[in-house]
Amino acid sequence: MASITVGEIDVLVHKKNIKNMHLYVLPPDGVIRVSVPVAVADDTIRLFVISKIGWIKKQREKFKNQARQSAREYIDGESVYVWGKRYRLMIRHGSKKNKVEIKGDRLYLYVREKSTVAQREKALNEWYRNLLKAAVPTLIETWQDKVDVKIESWAVKNMKTRWGSCNIVAKRIWVNLQLVKKPLPCLEYVIVHELTHLLEKSHNEVFVAYMDQFMPEWRMRKNTLNEYILDYVDGQELT
Repeated sequence: MASITVGEIDVLVHKKNIKNMHLYVLPPDGVIRVSVPVAVADDTIRLFVISKIGWIKKQREKFKNQARQSAREYIDGESVYVWGKRYRLMIRHGSKKNKVEIKGDRLYLYVREKSTVAQREKALNEWYRNLLKAAVPTLIETWQDKVDVKIESWAVKNMKTRWGSCNIVAKRIWVNLQLVKKPLPCLEYVIVHELTHLLEKSHNEVFVAYMDQFMPEWRMRKNTLNEYILDYVDGQELT
């Protein structure tokens, strides 16, 4: 991936086989990335970025002011989230098998006494993954019928810059593991978004019209998703 400078802004440039230019502001530090058709000249890219300076500044300010989770230590008292609800993490030792239990406003993670931070993270993420995998099938089945598309497969992946992705050729959807920490309607929005890409690849007027048809309140759900405390989150996109 190449880079160019526009004024005082460094811009990552990803050239690929697409028709339109897309601009992203990526968390947590507001890195700018553009995806452009292979033949587009650097001067054209610069003009495109300049035309979006106001939007770029707005997104960077949003990231700057948005709460972020500190580095995880996986110790008693840390905040963890499940479907948008906050819990206090409590570590318990002595269990032969890792497990998670929720009691009231506390989430208990049972691990071996000498477990490392990495091992505790893995144990919690495995529980998160199973929870998400249990929620996704019903949503996909429901919305495939409404959108009138059919995917071949789906999977969960811990992604840093996308809430979801869709391989149109393979008809495969990836769902970000971090969505299990957000309200369930946010997961539903992402699934509808990715299914809609099987009808329209780009985030153009046709795509927006489909989203308005299938889920009229999708913008509200997207805003809710972006307002939640940052962990791994999707970059803001402008097409």
